Amino acid sequence: MEPKHAVLQKVRDGKRTYGVTPHIPGGFITPKQLSKIASVAEKYKGVLKMTSGQRIAILGLDCEDVSKVWEELGMSPAVKSLNSVKNVHMCPAAFCKRAKQNSLKIGMLLDKRYHGMEMPCRTKIGVAGCKNACTSVYSRDLGVIGDKEGYMIVAGGSGGFTPRIADIIAEKLTEDQVLILVDTLITYYKDKGNMGEKLGDFITRIGLEKFKEDTLAVL
Repeated sequence: MEPKHAVLQKVRDGKRTYGVTPHIPGGFITPKQLSKIASVAEKYKGVLKMTSGQRIAILGLDCEDVSKVWEELGMSPAVKSLNSVKNVHMCPAAFCKRAKQNSLKIGMLLDKRYHGMEMPCRTKIGVAGCKNACTSVYSRDLGVIGDKEGYMIVAGGSGGFTPRIADIIAEKLTEDQVLILVDTLITYYKDKGNMGEKLGDFITRIGLEKFKEDTLAVL
């Protein structure tokens, strides 16, 4: 039986090892949490890997140790199911001189509200404080980008097998409008999207103008 909330790694000489990734919102972690991850990894002879999702994975674990690792970490898993909101990437806007908006507040709210939510397909959200979009927002399913006059929302990006640049859905939004529109976009996608259909493929199927018409009415 496969252990829960763990990923099977490459099987070498018949030996099966697993990786676990605790959820670290926005990649911001306390010294205490960092020390805990390090000590648990050392105890169970794991290898630490910084992931592209702003997290720290513990690799090379034996099957029987996975549940013990989760118990000792006391953290929730980064990926709860395949077709869900996998993560919310955030730039360090509050600490960056280039940021036009302190987008961390929105990023943390989105993470708290949507991380782990079941979706038609795996979904990633990106949040950035300026148009440099350091979290590769334009290749995320949903993105929020800060600018001098407010926030932009983009949708439909992908960096996978069929790369797609996200479409601009709205501009010059307030924080409250961002939260309302993101919620509308997610609800619309969940209601109308086919199982296994990426948000970008969904937008292509129904047409960008219809997508914008149906979702922007809320504003």
